[in-house]
Amino acid sequence: MARATALKSTKVRAAKPGANPQQVKRPDPTASTYRDLQSAYDFFNRRLFEGKLPFCLLTLQRHKGSYGYFAPGRFASRDGKHNTDEVALNPSHFKERTDKETLSTLVHEQAHVWQAHFGKPPSGVYHNKEWAAKMKELGLYPSTTGKPGGKETGRQCSHYITKGGPFDVACDEFLGKSGAALYVEAWSEGDAERKKRETKNASKTKYTCAGCQCNAWAKPGANLICGDCSEDMEPAT
Repeated sequence: MARATALKSTKVRAAKPGANPQQVKRPDPTASTYRDLQSAYDFFNRRLFEGKLPFCLLTLQRHKGSYGYFAPGRFASRDGKHNTDEVALNPSHFKERTDKETLSTLVHEQAHVWQAHFGKPPSGVYHNKEWAAKMKELGLYPSTTGKPGGKETGRQCSHYITKGGPFDVACDEFLGKSGAALYVEAWSEGDAERKKRETKNASKTKYTCAGCQCNAWAKPGANLICGDCSEDMEPAT
């Protein structure tokens, strides 16, 4: 997906007197994104976990090297009466992956929610045998490489979708009925840094003295003379 997507479930605001022209007839990206992620969480909870999973706080977090993560008991109400787990998805990967692949990461983290509340929370290896067995049951095969042949457990472990498995079938149903309004990055921090570096490099030209081969850098078109040889310094070609 090379552009922001607003699929079936995205609603467009109706124009109102005095409405902000920047918001008229445009979807609300925050509302649509979190609404659809919550809908997906609830749908897969019913279809794959018998509706047993508790609510959690869904967030979008750029976590380097990860499609998502689960943090048990990460948040609490200010009065301390309620606490909740966090399930985070990394939006930096939405563009390179399909909606089904992104939603498979959501269910991957839901498997951690299931283990935290109905299994035995891991004390050592984060992705352990109990979690791996649950993933297979869901139709998501655990793999440290994200492909067939990888190890099924480990500190860092991904998965691949089992064709025709419970998740595959359920996700097709969800996307067919509801869709997912997942916006993808039009640019990334890496793109911005690269452009900044390219612009900086383009503003400097290498000049070399014809006599001693000494080098210097200056803006394009600069008139440089070598201080040692008094020779003109020519731009590199």
